[in-house]
Amino acid sequence: MRIRLAYEIEFYAPAEVAMVALLNVHPSRTGDLLEPDELQTVPILPITNYIDSFGNRCARFVAPPGPLRLTNSTLIQDSGEPDIVNLAARELPVGELPNEVLMYLLNSRYCEVDRFSSIAFELFGHLKPGWSRVQSICDWVWSKVTFNYQHARPTKTALDVYTERIGVCRDFQHLAITFCRALNIPARYATGYLGDIGVPVRLPMDFSAWFEVYLDNRWWAFDARNNQPRIGRVLMATGRDASDVAITTSFGIANLTRFFVVTEEESENARAAEDFAA
Repeated sequence: MRIRLAYEIEFYAPAEVAMVALLNVHPSRTGDLLEPDELQTVPILPITNYIDSFGNRCARFVAPPGPLRLTNSTLIQDSGEPDIVNLAARELPVGELPNEVLMYLLNSRYCEVDRFSSIAFELFGHLKPGWSRVQSICDWVWSKVTFNYQHARPTKTALDVYTERIGVCRDFQHLAITFCRALNIPARYATGYLGDIGVPVRLPMDFSAWFEVYLDNRWWAFDARNNQPRIGRVLMATGRDASDVAITTSFGIANLTRFFVVTEEESENARAAEDFAA
């Protein structure tokens, strides 16, 4: 399966502003790219690319006053298979975890692990450790939290989501991540492309959030918002929570004026047209 990935994001900056963007496909998926994956800006600006402390590819630039457009279109090869499910994957004792994984057990900006210890053990402490316990956490969050764009706010933490029981995709993931960490299961936030492939179409398209859990010496994708294996999940970035993987960070004022994302399977007709042109 080939998936077209594209975005067009526009800002207006009243003054010169430095920015960092995490809009590239994650380095772990660059081998699957069939076309270049490079951020384009209007006006054309010098861009410096670097890898941050979490292993994400970042683009750094300084935008002049006025309108700014960020665009890209690329094509990626995907297996076409749903997210892997491994019911036998086991939790590891904290003493056996790699050093670099330990940070994903701790408090972070949106995940107040220390506030959830008793709550998590009351709800999930009696369950069999491993994959099924993480899935039970997803089931609980999916059933108890209502999705509503109107209730999105950048300050909402896992505790707020637990109390209010409403939010957007990142809020579902923050709550599930916090439950996992409170049970000593390493969990990290993930963001990327997730089109409506194999499921009913929901418009408009957007970047998506999910989370990853460390079981049996590797990371696995879970999704408390959709709560089902999905096809065509394309990772862009991972971090402790949403604060580490913001799509754009501006060090000054940059007002968002337009936001458009495309994630869709390339049709057979499009492939045939390309082959004919070649």
